[in-house]
Amino acid sequence: MLRVVLTGSECTGKSTLAAKLAEHYKVEFVPEYLREYFAMKNGILTADDVIPIAQGQLQYENEAAAKGYNPLVCDTDIISSIVYAKHYFSGCPDWLNDKLNTLGSSLYLLCDIDVQWQADGQRDMPEEREYMQNLFISELNSRNIPFQTISGPLTQRTVESIKLIDEILAAPIK
Repeated sequence: MLRVVLTGSECTGKSTLAAKLAEHYKVEFVPEYLREYFAMKNGILTADDVIPIAQGQLQYENEAAAKGYNPLVCDTDIISSIVYAKHYFSGCPDWLNDKLNTLGSSLYLLCDIDVQWQADGQRDMPEEREYMQNLFISELNSRNIPFQTISGPLTQRTVESIKLIDEILAAPIK
């Protein structure tokens, strides 16, 4: 199974691209658990919420993986929990790092900040998009996690992503 992770700063089109990829591959995508959790907590999060958010995301991934989806398209993953924990709470619980190390290799697609930012009650940093995007890039680089940046309008992002995914799916298994 190929695990495809869409990552990047808030409001970079991850959910929209995940839906398009899921439609193309005739699978369900793994939604961002944070959205549900954020609503459940009435928009008030603390450092104590970091692990439950990551656990919820992993549970969603495990449920989708159990259905046999290939590729497994994830609208974010534990990297987001790590980046935001460091940003908002000045640290990251070791549990997140330990879990990340168990996930194995994945295709990380970093959605660029070249799409229009849209407020939705959860997103709160339109003026800090570049800064936050650089935090994602730094986190991926510091962990030696390869990634491909996906830019442009949705059609271009979709075509580019499908090409990358298809190349990996077509490669011989080692």
